[in-house]
Amino acid sequence: SHGPGYLCIVDGCPPGLALSEADLQIDLDRRKPGQSRHVSQRREDDLVRIMSGVFEGRTTGTPIGLLIENQDQRSRDYSDIQDVFRPGHADYTYQQKYGIRDYRGGGRASARETCMRVAAGAIAKKYLKECNGTLIRGYLAQLGPLAIDFKDWQTVEANPFFCPDPERVQELEDYMDRLRKDGNSVGARINVIASQVPVGLGEPIFDRLDADIAKAMMGINAVKAVELGAGFACVSQKGDEHRDEMTPAGFLSNHAGGVLGGISTGQDIVVSIALKPTSSIRIPGRSINRKGEAAIVATKGRHDPCVGIRATPIAEAMLALVLMDHFLRQRGQNADVDSVTPVIPGSV
Repeated sequence: SHGPGYLCIVDGCPPGLALSEADLQIDLDRRKPGQSRHVSQRREDDLVRIMSGVFEGRTTGTPIGLLIENQDQRSRDYSDIQDVFRPGHADYTYQQKYGIRDYRGGGRASARETCMRVAAGAIAKKYLKECNGTLIRGYLAQLGPLAIDFKDWQTVEANPFFCPDPERVQELEDYMDRLRKDGNSVGARINVIASQVPVGLGEPIFDRLDADIAKAMMGINAVKAVELGAGFACVSQKGDEHRDEMTPAGFLSNHAGGVLGGISTGQDIVVSIALKPTSSIRIPGRSINRKGEAAIVATKGRHDPCVGIRATPIAEAMLALVLMDHFLRQRGQNADVDSVTPVIPGSV
């Protein structure tokens, strides 16, 4: 995050997709820092440049090269931690694994690298929407102790939290102001939903759609848990409640979250992720230095007091990338399959 910038190669995108830098910038602008007082105040435009793979406004089928340059690095903020490990961060594990680490902003562990996931995911979102009408959207479902009921999608894009309830936005603002004053941080829960997903995506065992979604989501910085559909709530459900009964008119519920046996049902893919509180806080904490000696760490720098606030477009991107991978695999392997069973609607 403190180098010259980020490079990304997107391989496997079919030719002929109309694609411009503006198509990618929409989601990048939703993720970038410095857009409210509740996120990192690092100022980055996150302007993406397409370096290859697009000619005369359309993808060529060759690898798409993307570049985003860094503008606002302040490496001096990290000079105090170059020889100590921040508790709750990857500093210690990176040092033990590689014997060397880039302490500036966490190096490879920095959440800033998600800018390229969002850029790549924007390509997948566009492709899936044009091919199938697939729409991938996310929202904030919980911030710290504040659980939020979904009200409408229009509100999600009208506030810096991606909050779906307009009546809760001020409460979130007040809570974050108190948190920032205390020098502390908090976790969050994000829900992501993909609608108009074709039936049949995924594999039965080794490349199950739900397993790949979970892997992708767990690959996002700070994510500690993933649920599909009812998730952990299925433990308290009974069989006659949890099963998603079917009628000729459609499914009667979606506790499975749109995946059965590792394969998409055609219903909405419903994913929920939990993000931990960042450990980069001003409150001193106990740790050790590189020599194994006791140390006290209080982190300086411009950090998100809640990394979940900007995580919605990241989670959308990861879901889009997984779905596009499986869509292309299904098209290549089973395009000529003609099932005698009609496809029923996603829900009644």
